[in-house]
This record gives sequence, C-alpha cells and structure tokens, in this order.
Amino acid sequence: MKKFITSAGLVAVGATGLQGAYAPGLSPRETAKPWTVSASLRGFYDDNYITQNKNFNPRGSFGVEMHPSIALNLPREQTLIKASYDYTMKYYENRTGQATDHSHEVSVRADHKFSERYRLEALESFAYSQEPEILDGGTVNTPIRTTSDAARNRLAFSFLAQVNETVAIGAGYQNLWYDYVEDADARQRVSGIPEGSRSALLDRVEHLARIDARWALRQHLLALVGFQYGINDYTSKDPIANIGTAAAPVFVPGTARDNDSKYFFVGAQYDPSSVLKVSARLGVQSTYFKSSKKNVLSPYVDLSGNYTYLKGSDVEFGVRHSRNATDVVDRDATGQVTQDQETTTLFASVNHRITARITANLIAQMQYSTYQGGGADSEVDNYYTTGVNLEYRFTDNWVAEIGYNLDRLDSDQPDRSFTRNRIYLGARVTY
Repeated sequence: MKKFITSAGLVAVGATGLQGAYAPGLSPRETAKPWTVSASLRGFYDDNYITQNKNFNPRGSFGVEMHPSIALNLPREQTLIKASYDYTMKYYENRTGQATDHSHEVSVRADHKFSERYRLEALESFAYSQEPEILDGGTVNTPIRTTSDAARNRLAFSFLAQVNETVAIGAGYQNLWYDYVEDADARQRVSGIPEGSRSALLDRVEHLARIDARWALRQHLLALVGFQYGINDYTSKDPIANIGTAAAPVFVPGTARDNDSKYFFVGAQYDPSSVLKVSARLGVQSTYFKSSKKNVLSPYVDLSGNYTYLKGSDVEFGVRHSRNATDVVDRDATGQVTQDQETTTLFASVNHRITARITANLIAQMQYSTYQGGGADSEVDNYYTTGVNLEYRFTDNWVAEIGYNLDRLDSDQPDRSFTRNRIYLGARVTY
C-alpha cells in the first residue's frame, strides 16, 4: 500500500557514526548520509483523468510527470527528527484549460525518548493536491476526482508511559483539517446539486483523542484496552442541499453534517520475530449526528501487519472498518441529508525482489461503503484500486520503471460509477 508519508534518512553532517544516537527504525542506508534527494521523470497515459461516468464521455490524455523529493534525518542522543518534501507536476496533453496539476507534500516527524519509561512522538504533515489517495491516505473519502485543488493538514501526538515492566499507558491526539478550493468543474460535478461544491460538502476539522492501557502478557505479545473520542466539525456554511422549493428555497449548510463519536476497543500487538509484526484493535463506534439527533452504532476494526518472507521481499496487509466523510448529499422526503459512510477497507502490498536488479511491487485496496442517512441511505459504493510496478536497477542510484494502475468505482448512485486506467514508463535517480 502506498505510504501516506515517505522519508529517507541521514545522520548529522560530519558525524562519523551513530554510537549513542537515538535512531529507531532507520536502515543502514538511511543512516549513511545526512540527506537523500530523488527525482523521477515519467511519460503516462490516463484514460479518464477526471473519473467521469461512461455516459458522460470520459476524456483521456497522454502526459508527462516530474517528481522531485528531498528527505532528511537528524538523530541525536534522545531525539530523532525526520523531514521530507515531495513535489509532483503532471502535464496533460489533451486537457482543455489548466493543463498541469501540482501536488505538494511536506512532513516533519519528531520522536523523543525522555527516559527508558517515557516517549513522545509528534507529526506535522501538509498536502496540497487533486488526487484523492494523497489527500485522504488510507480510506479514500472522495474517489471522484475533479480539477479542484484541496489542502489537508495533519497534526498528531502520541505519548507512551511505561508504568512498570508489564504495564504501560498510551495517549494520543490527531487533528485533520481539510480545505477544498472552489472551481466551476467541482461545482458542476458534485452530486448534481447546483448550489453544492467540494468546499461546502467536505471542508472540515476532525479531532481524535485516544487513551489506552497495555499489558505485556508474555514476550512479544501485548494486550490493550482503550477509548477514543472524535469530533467532526464541518466548517462551511455554504448550502449543500435545498429542502424547500425553487420558489421558496430552504438551504441546508455544510455544518449540518457535524457529528461526534465514542470508540471502545480492545486489541493486541504481536511481533514474535524481526520478520513478522501484527497489531489489531476491535471494538464499537457510537456516532451522534447533531442535525438529526440520531445515535448510530457500528463496528470499529483496525488490523495491520507486515511479513518479510525473503531478503528484500515483504508483504503488508490490513483491514479497517470505521466511518468517513462523503461527497454525496442526497436528501430524503423528510429533508434529512446523507451524513457519512460506513466503510470496510482491505489493503495489501507486496514488494518482491525477483533478481538483484529487478523488483516487482503490487498494491491493492478494496472499499465497501454504505451511506448513512438521507436519500442515499443504505446505498453502496464499491471502490477498487490496484497497481503493478516493475523496476530495473542499473546502479544503486539509477532505476527504470514501468507500471499500471486501475481505479474502479461501482456505485448505487446514478452516473457515479467510473473506471480509470493509467500506464506509465520512466526513470528515477536517487542520491
């Protein structure tokens, strides 16, 4: 699965070794120098770059993609600081109007070990893009793509206190902020609501606070029990639906989707060896929708794992089940609008070294989403995304690559389904 954040490492300039430095998770290559710079150039063909339904004549285009990035690591005696910046420019030869898309991703991560008992991690991540998988990470909230830009900022803290040899307490907080830029294309595309837009439907701030207790049942096995409290605060007062008539309109603002959730869960972490790691959380999510004054119970699942089956070859996998925002807003006969989706997400990524020079990568993700409330209540979206990449390494620095991506949405909503195919060929250099 594509990483939400990619970072490469370094040691401090002029350092001769990492003796005494705090560098959790850094590979020997990441600690070999104080910076990593990478750049790739690809030619591609995208047969449906705005994810149009087949009834609306999807448009395809050849194009060129440039992707430079830089990453830094700064390990100290008790602190590790990591930073990265990724920029992507895509030029579409057959697109009218604005022919280029620009994406920016910036992240800074700090990991500080106060003592053997206390550890704090912090993350600041900002993205500006048009691609749903970059903005949303994990579960994709809005598979329908437009030419409208959007900004997403993530701020997260996680604290772990080791009470004694067998008991630890964890706490955390995450803030997600979304801001969608208005444009005519987005206004026309979203759910057929003339007054709706991505900004009105999806501008929001999400807060999630967590506390849990952990017990070491035996070596390499932890059990945990915890609680989370989430607030989804929609920030736009622009209309998302008209529950009146054309002559006497009554508009519903974006803030009508405000909700909060309580999560109760149990879980475990199991890492019997350096080649296998698995973690799981299972529980229940209770969500209260403020406009309808309804409380809804749903399962909460967060399972992930990693298995290294050969040197240079591994598989990552996971399952999530939770609630998420949606760009669909259908109202029902009583005037209630669609509030959100309940989504099960399955994902896997296989990285396989075929020879010393050839590596294959396969990613796959499937989402089964059910709408909550409004005219779309109980309707379903099935979203699939897969990708295959094959790379040939000429040297440690130079790589040629070829790949294919498929995105497909099968929706109960009229004229929402689409299929998108992308192929690419290019080269990447890393120093």
